[in-house]
Amino acid sequence: MMVTTTDGIQDHKVALYLGIVSGEAIMGTNLFKDFFASIRDVVGGRAGAYEKSLREAKVLAIAQMKEEAYNLGAHAVVGVDLDYEVIGGDDKTMLMVSANGTAVKLG
Repeated sequence: MMVTTTDGIQDHKVALYLGIVSGEAIMGTNLFKDFFASIRDVVGGRAGAYEKSLREAKVLAIAQMKEEAYNLGAHAVVGVDLDYEVIGGDDKTMLMVSANGTAVKLG
């Protein structure tokens, strides 16, 4: 299934809009990731553990969105928007990725 942030698929006509589809993934972070990320913030560099968690969450959110579109009989999802949020309190931090788009049938 094709997924794009644009409002259409090149060389394909949208025959039917099936509605909004979405997927969410929430990944908990742990004390060790937080500790090492804070050290990286001080000395510089990339926080690889967080980057990996964000990639995993993005893949899961998109997969969930595609599954919802597939269940509607869609050929593609257009107009996809990815949102990233940090949720939780002082001691419980979680990363949330949401993917939203429009499921379509192509003509």
